Amino acid sequence: MIVDPGCPFCEIVAREDPDAREVYRDDAVVAFFPTEPATLGHTLVVPRTHVPDIWSLTPATAARLAEATLHIASAIRQVLDPPGLNVIQSNGAAAGQTVMHVHVHVVPRRDGDAIGRIWPPESNYSEDDKDEAWSALKAACRPVSA
Repeated sequence: MIVDPGCPFCEIVAREDPDAREVYRDDAVVAFFPTEPATLGHTLVVPRTHVPDIWSLTPATAARLAEATLHIASAIRQVLDPPGLNVIQSNGAAAGQTVMHVHVHVVPRRDGDAIGRIWPPESNYSEDDKDEAWSALKAACRPVSA
């Protein structure tokens, strides 16, 4: 298992953070409350191996992270019964990632909570810009052979 000694999430994985509010652990992932939750029940899910971002994940680690995220989402629904839920995963400082250890936010949502809208109501991209991005991405997303 790879760890980064300066990473606060690796400290939680290694059980070196006495203030961590851990809710789940298995051989591949750990889930815990962030220090400053966006809403009550907001939970982070991280791989136990230090992986900086989504582009560095292996398919196997990504699968375990996804399974645990579903498990946590179900537990949140069972216990807190929120009318909504966000699953947020950010990569790089430009996307708001502040801890460079890949993590998934599972955030219960209620009308009028402190988060508010997370998407702009509209964008100003031209149809040409959208078509160019669509064409390039479609070409890059050819099916992967099994």
